[in-house]
Amino acid sequence: MFFFKNKTKGNKFALLVVIFFAILASRTLIFQSGYFNMHDDLQMMRQLQFEKCLLDRQIPCRWVPDMGYGFGFPLFNFYPPLPYMFGQIFRFMGATFVETARYTFASAIILSGVAMYYLVKNIFGRAGGVLSSIFYVWAPYHAVDVYVRGAMNEAWALVFFPLILLFSMQLIREENITKRTKWTVLLAVSYAFLMLSHNLMLMIFTPVFAGWVVLFIAISKNWRIIFNLMISGIMALCFSAFFTLPAIVENGLTQIRGQLIGYYDYTAHFVSIKQLLFSNYWGYGPSVWGVNDDGMSFQVGYIYWILSIVVALLVLGRCVKLVRQKNLYQHLLNDKVALITGYFFVVGWITAFMTHSKSTPIWQLFPQLAYSQFPWRFLTIVIFSFSLVVGFIPYFLNEYKSTKRWFARLIISEKKYLVIITLVALVVIPNWNYFLPENGKMGPLTDEQKFSGAAWDLQQTAGIYDYLPATAEMAPREPMHQLVEFMKGEGSVAESVLGTDWARIRLNVTSDSAVIRLGIFMFPGWKVYVDEVESINYVDQDEKWGRMYVDLSPGVHNLRVEFTNTPIRSISNYVSALTWTTLIFYVVIKRKSGLASNKQ
Repeated sequence: MFFFKNKTKGNKFALLVVIFFAILASRTLIFQSGYFNMHDDLQMMRQLQFEKCLLDRQIPCRWVPDMGYGFGFPLFNFYPPLPYMFGQIFRFMGATFVETARYTFASAIILSGVAMYYLVKNIFGRAGGVLSSIFYVWAPYHAVDVYVRGAMNEAWALVFFPLILLFSMQLIREENITKRTKWTVLLAVSYAFLMLSHNLMLMIFTPVFAGWVVLFIAISKNWRIIFNLMISGIMALCFSAFFTLPAIVENGLTQIRGQLIGYYDYTAHFVSIKQLLFSNYWGYGPSVWGVNDDGMSFQVGYIYWILSIVVALLVLGRCVKLVRQKNLYQHLLNDKVALITGYFFVVGWITAFMTHSKSTPIWQLFPQLAYSQFPWRFLTIVIFSFSLVVGFIPYFLNEYKSTKRWFARLIISEKKYLVIITLVALVVIPNWNYFLPENGKMGPLTDEQKFSGAAWDLQQTAGIYDYLPATAEMAPREPMHQLVEFMKGEGSVAESVLGTDWARIRLNVTSDSAVIRLGIFMFPGWKVYVDEVESINYVDQDEKWGRMYVDLSPGVHNLRVEFTNTPIRSISNYVSALTWTTLIFYVVIKRKSGLASNKQ
């Protein structure tokens, strides 16, 4: 195996190597102060909104108050919250919002490397695990995700690809029925975390996972495990139900179509073969209409696709040796390593093909793919697949320990560590400068600067059409200045207080009647209580921005405005709460029974 004969020491040392190289890839995020430019420069804003929800006891967080030009919108009803849940750990530890964003990005890089190591270690051994992990972390598109696009959620999805495959593999090959429960739960949790990280990555990754499951079931011939897999899938949906179900059922309540037209039309963002395989261009600009004029890189990386072909030839050579065997099919089924390697070689190249315009018929065959917006998102699967395939090389070299050809043992087996070090150098050195912010260093920035002035205004309006309620014909042209405005009649506002999902207003209507407009978008769930009696809130026919209107009678009134749960939100919350509570009780009881048995 790798590094040490002692299994425990070897695992620890190998893991330290993985973490070391992951820290190198996130060095500026961890060790430099300040912040960096990125395409999706809303990470701090989303973290702020998530924290406001927690402090306001809006759990789970759905409606954020400051975005949508200050009129609020249902961000976390549709935008996966897990990275910001994790980021809140750093906030509780005293980190600033600037530091929290950097550390959350860095955590995604490090954890993706660790996850990849454990998956590949269980397939190719420790040496393969270390090599695949380093390749995964240092892939050019990984740097694009973090340092160029600032795609926090997509970077976190890369953490759960390896974990899902690892736990499903352990579940399928586990012979002990009792122990299967552990793998069933771990698979469910990891899949739920993917659901809570990135909706689109879930859609792209699921077919790969399905193929992986079919492959392993065919190898093990354990078709009864399908029941456990189904249970795990149901549990995953239950764990993430508080977010997943409302996001699906209520998707039509926002301007979702705006995410599929114009700039976001997938046909505008295919890449060329040159960009994919032969260009080493690097930039911090955007993806633009057409090919070859983009300001960002879509390279797979020379070393990645070349080594994938080399590995495929090595595997093919192993298979050729089986031609003389009487039962070739049976031997191939027994060669699990060759099957896994071959599967991800095929997956890697198919997903690379999906980034090219020649794949348009497939995109047209499955219209749901249009929601991914950018075909080059499939590079996440490409770098995952090719990084995993590279782990075969140390496994292959290790086989020469038993060869009778002394010169092969001398040249290859005894030099395998040199080969591994060389491959690591070939991926880290060329990609070193990719894992840096624009201009190579962080720029000075504080929380106060980010959350004030022009920077604050920009964050309030950025992405406003992503989750703008369907009740609005257009986005607001100016920020919300007043929570309450008298549109008809006369009166005065004595007090108005706005929370994350509530408002309290005390006013006096001095005319015979009045109509007030609230500086909050109309969206299912908002209710208005006038003197503790539910009133009708509506959108006026002349209202273009989708704000709420309320009719009032003369006199002094106390208004309570609350964002309540729709039936699907309530059911989803109960399902998730019950599932997580059951899991916690199960773990506690299991742990106590384990401690009791150890004492006996």
